[in-house]
Amino acid sequence: MGQPVADRPPARIRPSGKAMLNKYARAFFTRVLTPFAALLIRLGVSPDAVTLIGTGGVVAGALVFYPQGEFFWGTVTITLFVFSDLVDGNMARQLGRSSRWGAFLDSTLDRVADAAIFGGLALWYASYEGHSIALCAVAIFCLASGQVVSYTKARGESIGLPVKVNGLVERAERLVISLVACGFSGLHKFGVPGIQVLLPIALWIVAVGSLITLIQRVVTVRREAAEADAATLAGGGDAR
Repeated sequence: MGQPVADRPPARIRPSGKAMLNKYARAFFTRVLTPFAALLIRLGVSPDAVTLIGTGGVVAGALVFYPQGEFFWGTVTITLFVFSDLVDGNMARQLGRSSRWGAFLDSTLDRVADAAIFGGLALWYASYEGHSIALCAVAIFCLASGQVVSYTKARGESIGLPVKVNGLVERAERLVISLVACGFSGLHKFGVPGIQVLLPIALWIVAVGSLITLIQRVVTVRREAAEADAATLAGGGDAR
């Protein structure tokens, strides 16, 4: 018989290449955006205001430009406001105001922004010009699966589980793949031939990747829950 689960030493987890890339990318943009964050603080702007304005800009860019097929300008607008996600956190750290409320607001509005992006794409494909029921359905699946992927981690953590898993396509990957494809596809209106096919390909990649990520998280939560319940029972507690 092996050791009880509770007595096993925690395994050392080596950071994945994706995690390392995200770490260094975030560090780079933090250095670049720190002076701008400091300027906003001197002007009396609060981190919460930056979060709200950033989300409003993303939602406006997605729901104004994307349903009209203006993917290039929509992506430019969204990208400018997406960086608010780094600016507000930078401001909070400089002010020493990191809080549960700020984390909650940021996470909640991230879901709103994601829904607007894929909702705008779904509206385009549901329109007369973009007419593609299949791609409209894929965009809606990307919207829904992204929300559920985020929920699985939040719900797992809320019941005391670590949810230690690096999913294949998490929020950063969904945004980068989708926005890059949208931006390049928009060059079709500037005379670049055939490039509009990038967007459907990207949507399928995000959809399949999100499904795999969802499965990864569900499997991880199931395993961690079983280990936690076994540890509780071994200690004479109630696993319910």
